[in-house]
Amino acid sequence: MVPRSAALPPLRSRTARLLIPLLAVGAAFGTLLTSVGCGGGDFRPEASGKDGEIVIVIDSTYWNGPVGDTLRSTLGAYVGTLPTPERLFELRAVELDTEADFERVKRLRNIVFVAPLSDSTNEARVIRSTLSPEAREAVLSGEVPTVGVPREDLWRRNQQVYFITAATPEGLIDAILDKADDMIYLFNRAERRRLQRDMFEKQRQFDLEDTLMARHGFAVSVQHDYQIAIDTTNFVWLRRILTDTWRSVFIAYIENGDPSLLDDPTWIYDTRDSLTQRYVQGNLGGWVEIDRRRPLTTENINFLGRYGFETRGLWHMVGYDEAGNVTPFGMGGPFVTYTFYDEQSGRIYMIDGMVFAPNFPKREFLRQTEVIAYTFRTRADVEQARRADREAD
Repeated sequence: MVPRSAALPPLRSRTARLLIPLLAVGAAFGTLLTSVGCGGGDFRPEASGKDGEIVIVIDSTYWNGPVGDTLRSTLGAYVGTLPTPERLFELRAVELDTEADFERVKRLRNIVFVAPLSDSTNEARVIRSTLSPEAREAVLSGEVPTVGVPREDLWRRNQQVYFITAATPEGLIDAILDKADDMIYLFNRAERRRLQRDMFEKQRQFDLEDTLMARHGFAVSVQHDYQIAIDTTNFVWLRRILTDTWRSVFIAYIENGDPSLLDDPTWIYDTRDSLTQRYVQGNLGGWVEIDRRRPLTTENINFLGRYGFETRGLWHMVGYDEAGNVTPFGMGGPFVTYTFYDEQSGRIYMIDGMVFAPNFPKREFLRQTEVIAYTFRTRADVEQARRADREAD
């Protein structure tokens, strides 16, 4: 039994425990860049780049060997819970042969610098410029075997940079494996933040959000072309239907929920299936159900400060055949579900995003539903934010 006052699990990002001090990164090789202050706002250009792409700044010798293989098997791993092969991130390797190469890299949104600290390459020189003399000595002596240093908005706005180093090339592999979860968390968070701004910059449905808050005591941000398909007791289904694709988000909750239920993934799967069988049905009959023949993962996470779990897998449409057996119809796609306990209200919430997009890559479509889930707030959250604003004034 997990008590309602149970401590939250630690955040997946472990950056707060880094012991390596970070100095300003060189604006050119061997020089230092003065840190940009936040007073008066940040008027630098916004970082550019493709959705879901990370540029790896690395010497080709390492990229084409075991170090590159380790990056491809971690940051660039295939996602097993999508219906067709898509990587977690698309990786693109870049070398710093000239100053112009460095200037181009500094404009990009997602960047990872990788090099052994003792190398004479330009990539290693940039990394050395991020560390204090004491930190460099600690790495080279083996006192600190691996280092991963993140920086946000280093050269441009909405930018995520990560520096990976070790004393030797062999140590780089250990560093990547050690910091992989942290990098995945940070770059996923950066992608969601950028996408959130793009999704809700125009024609956001504030009236609909106010209605959700008034009826149910919670809200999520709603894009301009989403519609309410179902709004009933303890369940809301939002849908975005286009010509050849659709996305949907449903939010369900249980009053006076027992948080210990969340520790059983089967309870999460069965609860989702019972909701979709009741509410998420096809036009020609049948209902949505988890495809348990395919990979299905559930991970304990801190969801917006709440004890929760993230589930990923594939859904398919099922129905009864002539013999009365439940059988798949063939239609399906990926889903992500966030199930968590809200201590203030005593509710268990389930927020689920689904995608149907035949003949299209689905990773970024599914990320859009993740963004909506992460805009979740309760009435208590809103009131707390207002109090904080008044105190800040």
